[in-house]
Amino acid sequence: DQDPTSGSMLCMEPVLCVKLCGNLKYSQSHLYSTVVPPDEITVNYRHGLPLITLTLPSRKERCQFVVKPMLSTVGSFLRDLQNEDKGVKTAAILTADGREIPATTLMEILLMNDFKLVINKITYDVQCPKKEKPSMEHAADMENVKSLVHRLFTALHLEEFQKKREHHLLEKIDHLRGQLQPLEQIKAGIEARSEAKTSGLLWAGLALLSVQGGALAWLTWWVYSWDIMEPVTYFITFANSMVFFAYFIVTRQDYTYSAVKSRQFLHFFHKKSKQQHFDVVQYNKLKEDLAKATESLKQVREKVNEKN
Repeated sequence: DQDPTSGSMLCMEPVLCVKLCGNLKYSQSHLYSTVVPPDEITVNYRHGLPLITLTLPSRKERCQFVVKPMLSTVGSFLRDLQNEDKGVKTAAILTADGREIPATTLMEILLMNDFKLVINKITYDVQCPKKEKPSMEHAADMENVKSLVHRLFTALHLEEFQKKREHHLLEKIDHLRGQLQPLEQIKAGIEARSEAKTSGLLWAGLALLSVQGGALAWLTWWVYSWDIMEPVTYFITFANSMVFFAYFIVTRQDYTYSAVKSRQFLHFFHKKSKQQHFDVVQYNKLKEDLAKATESLKQVREKVNEKN
């Protein structure tokens, strides 16, 4: 005998002889043949690990597969089967009543019940031996072993996972920057024009106030006297107060020059964005995704540096 884990063939006495079912009727019967082959599939346990022994279809040799219940899945077992024999074109595992088992199912769960193994449209009935129920102490030891194996697996694969994560984040960041580059150019042009309009509006307001002050001065000293213009200036001041109060009611913001400038800038920006079909929502979404990806990349690199 050779090491089972090497994938080489072994001659052994089967513990359980499983014959191919001759007449299967289930929902997927139209996909698989029910020809009865002379081969047998055996399942037994050695050193606590399940061993599945079957005859390879193209090589006609017995091959023994060692299953790691806590790590192996149905998908990995089928891939090992196809890698061992290139003659295995199709392979699937079904429940006893013919339902296909997902590839993510752990082999530990699969081996709790009987199942069907379909190789190249030939269906085999596989009967799993019933394991003795472990004692409480043995069950506790097994849980400790599982926890230890999980921690070791995580420690050994953490660095590889972090490298893959970093590579994935770098690709995502490059992709987001590529999408943002044309939008940034459009946004810069819209911002420049909006800033120019806002500044022009502020200068126009300053000019209007200067003209108003000059007109009041001219009326006070050259046309009328202060006794006549005093009530006029009072009502002008009162009217300005009403305008400021109306601004607060409409915008829910205090009338400050910085707030007015920001509000007017946004008004011009969104108006110009609609004219140039600039999607502000999409731009903000891309910026948020880029910020999140950059922060995630920073955290991954900090973890790597802490480990080193």
